[in-house]
Formats: sequence, C-alpha cells, structure tokens
Amino acid sequence: MPAQDNFLIKVEGLVKSYGATSVLKGVGFSVARGEVHALLGGNGAGKSTMIRIITGAVHHDGGSISFRDADGQVRSEAEGRKGVTVVHQELALLPHLTVAENIVLPRYASGMSLFDRKRAFDQAFDALSIIDSDFARQSLHRLVGSLSLHEGQMVEIARALSSGAELILLDEPTANLTAAETERLFTVLRRLTRENGLSVVFVSHRMKEIRQIANVCTIIRDGRTVVDRQPIETLSDADIVEKMGQLSASLPVETVAKPRKRDGESLTIREEGLEMTLSPGTILGVAGAPAGPHTLIAALVGAARAKRWTVSMTGWPERFSSPRQAAHLGAGFITGDRWNKGVLHSLPIIDNVLASRRVVRGTRFAGTAERIECFDLLQALKVKAASLWDLPNTLSGGTQQKLLLARWLGVPSRLLVLEEPTRGVDIGTKKEIYQLIRDMAASGTIILWWSTENAELMEICDRVLAFDTEGRCAGIIDHDELSEDRLAELTGMAA
Repeated sequence: MPAQDNFLIKVEGLVKSYGATSVLKGVGFSVARGEVHALLGGNGAGKSTMIRIITGAVHHDGGSISFRDADGQVRSEAEGRKGVTVVHQELALLPHLTVAENIVLPRYASGMSLFDRKRAFDQAFDALSIIDSDFARQSLHRLVGSLSLHEGQMVEIARALSSGAELILLDEPTANLTAAETERLFTVLRRLTRENGLSVVFVSHRMKEIRQIANVCTIIRDGRTVVDRQPIETLSDADIVEKMGQLSASLPVETVAKPRKRDGESLTIREEGLEMTLSPGTILGVAGAPAGPHTLIAALVGAARAKRWTVSMTGWPERFSSPRQAAHLGAGFITGDRWNKGVLHSLPIIDNVLASRRVVRGTRFAGTAERIECFDLLQALKVKAASLWDLPNTLSGGTQQKLLLARWLGVPSRLLVLEEPTRGVDIGTKKEIYQLIRDMAASGTIILWWSTENAELMEICDRVLAFDTEGRCAGIIDHDELSEDRLAELTGMAA
C-alpha cells in the first residue's frame, strides 16, 4: 500500500442524494501516484456520480475530497481539480471543429486567447501520435462530425493525454476501440504512469482488459465501497462479479434454449462475390473493425448512400430509401452510439421507449394504453425509474441501453440490427440482453449483431461474418468453428 502522502486523491464518506433517491452512501476511494486503478461496480452503483463529484460537475452532500501535491501537501479542491481530466463513456467533442481544434481546445481557457493555428496543429499531432501516428497524419484537418465512433474515442483520449493532467479518469475508454488500438492505448498509459507519475482511474466491465492494465481495484455496490484498494491479482473474476452483486459470469441465463421459429421467409444479403441467406430466428454475428460492418449495417437500415449491398425479402426493395421505410417494413435498428444517435435526451423515458412504435404505428401521444405498455416493458427489463416522465439522463448508461432495447420489444420485426448492444453495461445486464435477443430470435426475428468482443460473438451467434481491416468480407464462420484465433485471423485484429 502506498504511504499516506503518496495519495494523489482521497475520497472519504462521500454522500449524494437526488431527492428521495440516495446514490452515494458513504463511499471511500483513493488513488496513488503512478498507478492504474480499476473502479468497478454494476450499472447504477454510483461510479459515474462519484466521478462527476471529483471533477466538480456535481456537488456532494457530505464527506470529503482531498488532493495532495507531489510533496504530500494538501491542496484545495479547486486547485486539485485542475490536475484532473475525464474521458466519459459518451464523447464530448464538437462536431463542427477539426480533430486538431478539439484536441487543443482545453489549452485556450479564455475566449480572448489568441489561436496559433500552426502551434495548435503541432500540439494536436504530438498528442494523437502517441495513440496512432497514421491516424494523426491523416485526420488532423478532418471535422470531428465525419469521424466514426471509435475514431472520436481516440481524439477524446488524445485530448486528455495532452492536457497535462495528473489524474485521468477513463470511463469505458476502449468501448469503441479495436483490440490493436486498445493495446496501443494501454502501452501509452503504462509508459505515462511509469515515467511521468500519471495516475489513471479505469472504469470498465471488460474483465480481460481490467487485468491487462490495472494494479489495484475498488468495487462500489449500491452506493457503498465493498472492496477498497485491493490488488487485482488477489481477486478472481467470480470474486469480482459476486462483490459487484451481479449474476455469475460462468452461469448461462437459460438452461434449455427455446426452440426458434423457423417458418417464414428468409432474408438474402448480397454484395459482389458474396450471397448469404438467413432463415427466421438466425443470429448472425458481424466481426471486424468498423469500416466493413458500418457499410453493411447502413444498407440494412436504410442509411446507405453506396450501392455495395442489396437485400431480398418479399415486400422489401433491394435497398431501403430511408430508416423510416426500413422500420415500417420490419427492419429495426439499435445504434451503438447511444449518446449522440440513440437516447432522446430532451424527451422523457416514456417517449424514448415508445419511439419505434410511434414510427411504425404513426402515433404521437402517450395515451393510457401506451403508458401501461411502457410500464410493462420497463418491468420486463428490470428498469427502475421514479417516473415514466423522468429524463433518461437520470438513469445509468447501462439502463439507458435497456431503453433502446425496449423500443423494439414486442414490435413485429423481421430483422433487428444491433451495433455493440452491450457497450458499457455490467455483466448482469449483459446476460439479460443476451436472453432478450435469444427470445426475439425464438419468435422468428432475424438478428444481426456487430460486436468487437469476440467472446460475445462466440456465445450468442449461429454464424459470424468477418471483415478485414480494410472493410472487405474475409469469410463466414459457423458456430462450431468459432474461436478467438479464427476470428483474429480473418479480421486482422488481436483477440
């Protein structure tokens, strides 16, 4: 254990409530200099609230936060927070500015600061090159709005690394990165903690990555600290899951799989050199870096401009003209970009849940029947909300993901396309999502599931369509032949 004066930050007895809802109930948490500290807990445990309090975005109701300098002297909270930066699970980039401008923006604290474009681009290049020098050379002048989600994640992390912070809080930083990009990020973090004394708080639900990067862990459960600064190697995955209060990661949700409804028309997907027919109830996995999967998904949900892919099913055109047409004809879609393209932040929970139904049915207002329907859906998904009229930002990220799933539960769908549907959710919620998707497949819905987690594809999919790093189709693997090595071979991405 580090000596007391080696702690960069120490949180003691932190308390926070929102009305009658108590979120933090005396949390304790401390981070030493030069360590990577895993902050673990299920969705809604209080991790994000504590992070917002540490950064000063939210005021706490009780407890204390103390910061120390390199000599062990206590700083004021205001001074200490200058050395803290956070990369949230949902990106906070300005789409109308370039990559370089987004990276250097925090350096210009005043609106009256003079902007030296050459110097700014040099600073941005140095920061982004730490993660990916090729991306830095190619993308500094691009508008952030043109980037993919995983490219935006790299820009956000580069901005944090360039800020000169002593403590970086990373909330699911690898959710949109490929395995190779993740390993590059980890290499950078290890070097900065070792050589610069940087401290990192790493929030993730991916056990493999936690063990790759973290030294110690703290586990929060129901607003309380249940494990305080324990070396990560002293805890098994089962120990961590149990202390988080989650379902065992080793236990299947169902002991007997429901028979799938196989009658009905199949869906045929074509591109040059490839034709694939999916029968009702099929779960098709999609693996690989975003370039290939994004092109296929855009075609299947009516968002494609290119004419690379075509579909064939009775009553469907070869290409949908819009997402609205796709939804009307029974093609549902759950985006992986929950924050920017999924959740309707200014609308209450009920409108978020009923959004797809209103597109399909052509309705606008929530009557009594819809309120009952929404309540039943939230009950089925184990979503706890004080009111159907609360805004979705009162819910944890994993619970917001359930709202997106709720949109398509019970809606007659011939195809449901899912982008990273378990991104940023805890193990218990992940297992619940798996079961929901299995149930939808059992009803005859064809499922297309893109994930960057190979283990996830192996668990739930009947077949996997793999794309290489250039976005080209590299092969189709049946479930019996699926393995981490085989997926890595076809996608060109480490397992």
